[in-house]
Amino acid sequence: MKLTDRIRQHFTDSIQTKITAADILPEAIARGAALMVQALLDGHKILSCGNGGSAADAQHFSAELLNRFEAERPGLPAIALSTDTSTITSIANDYSYDEIFAKQVKALGQPGDILLAISTSGNSRNVLQAIKAAHDRGVKVVALSGRSGGEMVSLLSADDVEIRVPAESTARIQETHLLAIHCICDLIDYQLFG
Repeated sequence: MKLTDRIRQHFTDSIQTKITAADILPEAIARGAALMVQALLDGHKILSCGNGGSAADAQHFSAELLNRFEAERPGLPAIALSTDTSTITSIANDYSYDEIFAKQVKALGQPGDILLAISTSGNSRNVLQAIKAAHDRGVKVVALSGRSGGEMVSLLSADDVEIRVPAESTARIQETHLLAIHCICDLIDYQLFG
């Protein structure tokens, strides 16, 4: 197979995943954005977490809220829990890597806040612990997942929202997570600022 054919196949696979997701995810994305809009209107913040590429997505989301998405507007309160290496490494060293997000949620999360929990498999132990900590603190969860949703599904309450990408490939799930994040940012801006 020529290299250019491999590249075209990646584009085709990504496009097809997004076409399938466009039929399945809009309602869940809208519900997740609505939770976030209400939290922001009520003076609350959005925490986000994930590992690897999902950590980058959590940071990307936080940056879009704190700075701006596409329109000029005031910054919105968001914290990516994957950015503070001193906090992450001290928690991992003193307790467990599984606790790196949960301990931050316990310290920073307030009732009415939202946790954007990102895991392509739905099985990331530290993200699962963060969801449990969020519920203990009265924090609702918007979960970005893929595949079968993993263990994350059993932890989500009726007040939470799962946005599950209909794909098996981590790359395709992550690409669609980014699009879902951009949709959420757009809906937040549109609903708050017109």
